[in-house]
Amino acid sequence: MEQTNRHDPARLDAILAFVQSAERLKDTLRSGITAQGRAESTAEHSWRLCLMAMLFDRELGDFDRLKLLKLCIVHDLGEAISGDVPATQQVAGDGRAAQERADLITLCAPLPADLRTELVALWDEYSAGSSPEAILAKGFDKLETMLQHLVGKNEPGFDYRFNLDYGAKHTARHPLLAQLRGLVDRETRKRVIAG
Repeated sequence: MEQTNRHDPARLDAILAFVQSAERLKDTLRSGITAQGRAESTAEHSWRLCLMAMLFDRELGDFDRLKLLKLCIVHDLGEAISGDVPATQQVAGDGRAAQERADLITLCAPLPADLRTELVALWDEYSAGSSPEAILAKGFDKLETMLQHLVGKNEPGFDYRFNLDYGAKHTARHPLLAQLRGLVDRETRKRVIAG
């Protein structure tokens, strides 16, 4: 079948340029350690976050599934420029969110205006937790980090107690997130006791 629709080549080039820039997220390392003992990348974290959102689809009820996946993909894109701040080092009011948003805007510069606007709006929605989908994305983000702590080949002395408070306000905002949190907390307590 012959294709008769031609797309704007400048738009396609701009999107590909952005995709190439976003590749940097593969080399943006996080403090989480994989089961094999290497630092995970932010891209790997985002992939598993999307996998979680997809797998719990049936349990979530009525929400915009595509928006949820978009939020999961976009939530850490800005880290491709300035990197990740480990969860254990984050403090309220540290300017990290503003820096990440500014980095996202810089990263999105090659994109056509409509896509730039969409990605920044998605990031803002996620950051504010202002929709049911953003609440879910934030909660799954915290749970994915906690799960990585549990499966990772961590250094001796790793403080598993950190998980017990981490992201609690975000995982309490939806019944499924709270139930999953209970399961993850149970596994964390086992690790704390095992010392």
